[in-house]
Amino acid sequence: MRDVIYAGGAWADSSAPETIDVINPATEEIIDRVPAGTAADVDRAVAAARRALPGWEATPPAERAAYLRGVLDALRARQEHLATLIATDLGAPYQVALKVHVGTPIAVLTGILDILEAYDFAGRRCGNSLIVREPVGVVGAITPWNYPLHQVVAKVAPALAAGCTVVLKPSEVAPLAAYALADIIDEAGLPPGVFNLVSGLGPVVGEAIAAHEGVDMVSFTGSTRAGRRVAELAAASVKRVALELGGKSPNLILPDADLPTAVKVGVAKAYVNSGQTCNALTRMLVPSVMLEEAVELAVKAAERYTTGDPFAEDSRLGPLASRAQLERVRGYVETGIAEGARLATGGTEAIPSRGYYVPPTVFADVTPSMTIAREEIFGPVLSILTYESEDEAVAIANDTPYGLAAGVWSADQEHAVAVGRRLKAGQVEVNGGRFNPIAPFGGYKQSGNGRELGLHGLEEFLELKSLQL
Repeated sequence: MRDVIYAGGAWADSSAPETIDVINPATEEIIDRVPAGTAADVDRAVAAARRALPGWEATPPAERAAYLRGVLDALRARQEHLATLIATDLGAPYQVALKVHVGTPIAVLTGILDILEAYDFAGRRCGNSLIVREPVGVVGAITPWNYPLHQVVAKVAPALAAGCTVVLKPSEVAPLAAYALADIIDEAGLPPGVFNLVSGLGPVVGEAIAAHEGVDMVSFTGSTRAGRRVAELAAASVKRVALELGGKSPNLILPDADLPTAVKVGVAKAYVNSGQTCNALTRMLVPSVMLEEAVELAVKAAERYTTGDPFAEDSRLGPLASRAQLERVRGYVETGIAEGARLATGGTEAIPSRGYYVPPTVFADVTPSMTIAREEIFGPVLSILTYESEDEAVAIANDTPYGLAAGVWSADQEHAVAVGRRLKAGQVEVNGGRFNPIAPFGGYKQSGNGRELGLHGLEEFLELKSLQL
């Protein structure tokens, strides 16, 4: 049981009298417990981060890179162990945990190190001014459960690289990878207080971080509702806020696209991580004359996603992360049926019966006004909508409060890019273009503000200063 927090370079008892059960979503068994941290725990962690800030921001970038290189080496050495933790407390199939949940943060940290080692902190001249960038200060990082290592690394690595110190609140739903990362950081010998971890619930620990006057910036990933609350609390001290929030991402298949490939890849992009992905392409838009063919292809693709034990070799979909998430997704499926969408495959019946499983689900005859076409479901549920013209398709794609990601398919890449430019989203995949861990990631509209990853992710944690000479 990890009934401790990490503050000031050491593991210490939490002041919280209660703990939070960590549940294996495949078996519904308690596998660990973490503290239900308190505002006092946050105070201790923030005080440690503030004490460490002057020394860390003065540490030459090459030395910061050397510390982070040690963290990267340890991540690489412990890939199988980390994947096992994530497969156990999140429920991701082991191979997905290894390749995506562990492989992606390794790629992200590698990219940040490459950028850090080449970054010019000396500044540039602009007329009679020298323009420099400096660390923003103490960063509060609040991360979700769906990518419990990647989301942590995507915030912590660039913040530390920039010269900031960090107080991390990982999700209590799947916290084990964050604790493992804290062990790695401790062993890498970072100065005390540079990195701190406090576990607990969002309304307690998360809100204490967001409101804390000793925190200079809060970087949050989670639901749009929770993001609004973080921004509200942060506004009292006018701290910088970066928000990576929800999505309802469209996948626009144009008439000249290779339909079998577009649908097969589109289903995969909707179901990645059992659909528990903020940028999942959950709305597939197809020409109305191609609907039935697209539905048939989608059903065949969906039914290849074997649902089961995360450690079974043939499992492609694991359970959802929690009972609350299971009930949420089942509720959306029932709503889709009630509002008149056609259930082409899947539904609410759990297979197997133990664990938080939902079968891969495809809805057809979905209209833009339906709940399942407008609200983020966060499960393996794909909605297929139709359009008559390209302009209508773009209008449907943009008819959402979100703007995190999108996809476009066409035999003409130049045309696909042109359509992609019309979509109000922070990232657009063209013909299934693969994820780039050094490209900026973030959204338009209610999908948040600010960017993570790569150069833009590093500069999110830097302040601009002009020295007039």
